[in-house]
Amino acid sequence: MLSKNKSRFIISLQKKKTRDEYRLYIIEGDKIVKEFITAGIPIKSLIAKPEFISSLTKEILNEVSETESVSYEELKQISGLKAPHNALAVVCMPEPEISLSKFLKTQCVVLDCIQDPGNFGTIIRAAAWFGIKNIVCSEDCVDVYNPKVIQSSMGAIIHVKVLYTDLGKFLKAASAKSLPIYGTLLEGESIYNQTLGNKGIILLGNESKGISEDLIPYIDHKLMIPRFADTTLGIESLNVGMATSIILSEFARRKC
Repeated sequence: MLSKNKSRFIISLQKKKTRDEYRLYIIEGDKIVKEFITAGIPIKSLIAKPEFISSLTKEILNEVSETESVSYEELKQISGLKAPHNALAVVCMPEPEISLSKFLKTQCVVLDCIQDPGNFGTIIRAAAWFGIKNIVCSEDCVDVYNPKVIQSSMGAIIHVKVLYTDLGKFLKAASAKSLPIYGTLLEGESIYNQTLGNKGIILLGNESKGISEDLIPYIDHKLMIPRFADTTLGIESLNVGMATSIILSEFARRKC
């Protein structure tokens, strides 16, 4: 049975301030929890129903610092989901990435002021699927450890490193290394008619405002996803998560 203090602490990890202070975050769901443990991600606490815990091998349980067996009602009290699963875990954050140079060596996705957790999680999942291991975010992007981001990424955060930094400085450094910078703009050229390379930056903008005006001068390849429908009713645009998946798919297709 969870103590009241521990329950309150786990609930407090829904807030970024607490996550940053303790360098801990929450994951929920049977599949995600098992994948994190199997991947060797440091788990501080596993809080789960008895049948979930008994389904784990001793070797897996040895990777967890502490385990708490709880009822479904107890899980509901600490869960951020409307319909909790059988397991929740408190996870230790990795040391933050601080080296820009690492993110300039391979193709990476760069996000300017992405605010919706669901969109960010979808982008992480798409990046992992298409082999993109690095994501660079402006400092005003939603927190990568927001529980809704983790949930919508479906555990793909295991495979992707995320750096928060000043995008102006980052793109300036990329330009100095002659790396191509691709940006999604309404006035861009169809992505299907562009020459796409295996290296460089893929820049995506805010859900409603797009890419910030001060970053546009760094873009040397303006991309646009053409609409093939005859009407705009109900489909005026794609959200940034969907757009990212299409763009990364096209980059990946050119590599084949």
